[in-house]
Amino acid sequence: MTEAEDRKPTSDEARYDPEITSEFAVPAGIAVPEGGGEPDTTSEFAVPEGLAARQPVSAEPEGSAFSTPSTYSAEDAPPVFTPASGFPAVSLVKDAPWQDRMRTMLRMPVAERPAPEPVQKAEEGGPAVPRVLDLTLRIGELLLAGGEGAEDVEAAMFAVCRSYGLDRCEPGVTFTLLAISYQPSLVDDPVTASRTVRRRGTDYTRLAAVFRLVDDLTDPEAHVSLEEAYRRLAEIRRNRHPYPGWALTAASGLLAGAASVLVGGDLLVFVAAAVGAMLGDRLAWLCAGRGLPEFYQFMVAAMPPAAIGVAFAVAHIDVAASAVVTGGLFALLPGRALVAGVQDGLTGFYITASARLLEVMYFFVGIVIGVLTVLYFGLKLGGRLNPDVALNTSARPLLQIAASMVLSLTFAVLLQQERSTVLAVTLNGGVAWSVYGAMHYAGGISPVASTAVAAGLVGLFGQLLSRFRFASALPYTTAAIGPLLPGSATYFGLLSMAQNEVDKGLVSLAKAASLAMAIAIGVNLGSEISRLTLRVGSAGKRRAAKRTRGF
Repeated sequence: MTEAEDRKPTSDEARYDPEITSEFAVPAGIAVPEGGGEPDTTSEFAVPEGLAARQPVSAEPEGSAFSTPSTYSAEDAPPVFTPASGFPAVSLVKDAPWQDRMRTMLRMPVAERPAPEPVQKAEEGGPAVPRVLDLTLRIGELLLAGGEGAEDVEAAMFAVCRSYGLDRCEPGVTFTLLAISYQPSLVDDPVTASRTVRRRGTDYTRLAAVFRLVDDLTDPEAHVSLEEAYRRLAEIRRNRHPYPGWALTAASGLLAGAASVLVGGDLLVFVAAAVGAMLGDRLAWLCAGRGLPEFYQFMVAAMPPAAIGVAFAVAHIDVAASAVVTGGLFALLPGRALVAGVQDGLTGFYITASARLLEVMYFFVGIVIGVLTVLYFGLKLGGRLNPDVALNTSARPLLQIAASMVLSLTFAVLLQQERSTVLAVTLNGGVAWSVYGAMHYAGGISPVASTAVAAGLVGLFGQLLSRFRFASALPYTTAAIGPLLPGSATYFGLLSMAQNEVDKGLVSLAKAASLAMAIAIGVNLGSEISRLTLRVGSAGKRRAAKRTRGF
């Protein structure tokens, strides 16, 4: 090999050698910068050549994603996305009921919620976070199982957490699931716990005891420790019902009898409706003891009153048989579940509202099946009921007012209310029917509008009474709406469908649904009006909730 062949070409020779070709080779005539390669800084964020930076860039120490950037200047800060004028100031009155204070803070953005004051009940080293969350969930479980609205349950859970110094907590309530999450700071890991509500029962005495416990926990002068709170909660769960079983059965009979008087019944109708409702109550208890779902319990309980009414029609006894069936239906209509479902929808809890209304629909379908089954066989036996007999209800105002008060009283007993609240809710029910009768029978106003106004007064007075007692509004409103429930419209719709008058039946059922919605919206609107206008024991006027608008 010669010396010329052994010598490797230099870089310049290789660059311009036509035999050495590469797509990355620099064409001839192009100056190559010194260094022979690309510049060290290759980034789309690099400052272009010839453009001076505003300030020297220094090496930034490693920090958190939530730390303020080094180039941030408060003077040159851009305007905020949401102007300050868009959020009116919310003043929290310290002597207001805890329901209003917690509800107001729940409807505020998280960053604007005030931090809780230093608590003295917390143990040294801070409260045990898992135990506080567990206590919160157990309290929320009792409230949700007792029929409280989802927003009120969240307010109670939020109040319990803040009473032990856990301010950065977020409760969540659905129809069957309770969850709560606590995050000590923006950079710490959150602690989350949940609990499932599988069984529900109506016991307003227990509900009132839970409200008193939450009220004591939120009182800064009470100093209730975790152990004391757990002890009181265990006593609440083990409490005895204020009324025995025979009293509940008798109350269901009196309720049905009073309801039959409201729709035109006499003494014989009163007795017949009472007997039918008591038989239905015992049959429902028998089904419950065998573990049957509530759907079948409602279906079985609706059969005895309908059977007694059909028996009168078959025997051709001169009795308002339709009033007997209507009175029996009053004791079964799920009024509280309907009001709670509509209330959850109005306050933004749409999933819970849908589940509650679906539950109401299933109960209603069970009642429909029970009544239609009896009416069908009654028609086959030759018994034809005349719905017009039960429509003469405008000539006995004093008797109807007394019947409405008896209905509210017996409804309160069925709801297991405290005996101290029975008189107040009885008077509230009498006022509700008086307003409805004055507007509908004397004033000639439509039944839907009259029902809405009467239900609004029930909600208003119930909220006033609950604020006076610092308790839940349910014991003062649920039983009072009993006289307004659409029992007669429901029965007439079922009767028309059983007699192959489907169009007429659908119109009557649509009227029943309208009355039910009027009751629910009226009760909720009355409660909201009392919160907005009542200055004593209220958190003042608050802005509307903006849950679904990104605030």
